[in-house]
Amino acid sequence: MMKRILILLLSAGVLSSCVSKKVYTDLEDKYANLKKENRRLNDELSELTTANNSLQNDYDALKRSYEEAITERDQLSSDLAATKANLKTLKDSYEALEKNSSAAIAENVQKNRELLAQLEAKEQALAAESERLNGLQKELESRSQRVAELERVIASKDAEMTQLKNAISKALTAFEGKGLTVEQRNGKVYISMENKLLFKSGSWSVGSEGRTAVQQLGSVLADNPDISILIEGHTDDDPYKGNSQISGNWDLSTKRATAIVNILRENNGINPENLTAAGRGEFAPIASNDTSEGKAKNRRIEVILTPKLDEITKLLNEM
Repeated sequence: MMKRILILLLSAGVLSSCVSKKVYTDLEDKYANLKKENRRLNDELSELTTANNSLQNDYDALKRSYEEAITERDQLSSDLAATKANLKTLKDSYEALEKNSSAAIAENVQKNRELLAQLEAKEQALAAESERLNGLQKELESRSQRVAELERVIASKDAEMTQLKNAISKALTAFEGKGLTVEQRNGKVYISMENKLLFKSGSWSVGSEGRTAVQQLGSVLADNPDISILIEGHTDDDPYKGNSQISGNWDLSTKRATAIVNILRENNGINPENLTAAGRGEFAPIASNDTSEGKAKNRRIEVILTPKLDEITKLLNEM
């Protein structure tokens, strides 16, 4: 499928009298890089989630081992107490037998020695178990601190994203009911803008109202330099029937995403390295294309805001 799209892009570049081959080549390279970067970010998020789950499992296993060690230590303590009681009884018996016969005394002495040997062995076992228990407790405390720090960082990131979502919602209040929604899911903020707010049919030129919305969004993003910004263009499944400058829905969605990026780049407070434009054509619908209402929802721009995960990655590497 990718090869066919590339062939169409190259063909359109050769046949078009308005756009040079270099422009289309640059678009293709950007698209490939963006797709690769998107896949890398998704893989990184998946790896971090897996690492966090693995750490939690290790923590639970260590806690169970700690509890088992406590039980074993208590049992050894109980055995030690019983042995000491038995030894006292034998000592009392020894004193009584000492008065009766030398044979009984010798037998009792041997039993006493055996009990003393057992007592010493149990004391050594108890000391070794106590030492192992202390080591487990220290390891448990260390793991608990690292888990707590990781949870604190994750909670902090979630709180920052919630604050960012609220700031965006406030900045874009004037566009409520005009095909714009702001949501927070899976640690990210999603801003969805239907094309009726941004573009005319078949066009990738942003209208005045849409430009205002994007500029107001940019004013909030400029205050959050540690946020990665992915702009995705989406279409419905109707075949593109516009001018020859566009090879299809995928090309159109890419141009629309790039148009939003260009508006955001007008704000000097936004780091261009944080911006990514991607076109997904009709292949990521959020509603059925069987109705006009569903098609309208699918024709959209999605701005996906992701926090930088460097601090979380550092903590995971230290574990």
